[in-house]
Amino acid sequence: MRAYMVIIIQLMIWSGFTYIEWLSRFDWYIYKMIMFFIFFYLAIVIGNWIIHSTRKTMMITFISLSLYSFLHIVLLSLW
Repeated sequence: MRAYMVIIIQLMIWSGFTYIEWLSRFDWYIYKMIMFFIFFYLAIVIGNWIIHSTRKTMMITFISLSLYSFLHIVLLSLW
């Protein structure tokens, strides 16, 4: 149940990243990469705070990032 909760929270974090990236669409790509790493770190810290296992947190973070990327690509292709 904790893993499911972390995935949902991390999907909200990735959604927030997408919104912030949309707001800063005219910024340089280096700033967007820095912002991605900040959100990635935030997702890991929150996941590790809930799960208390670094290995499981990293695995769940990559799963949620992959899931969100897949959904993002599919929804953009439908747009």
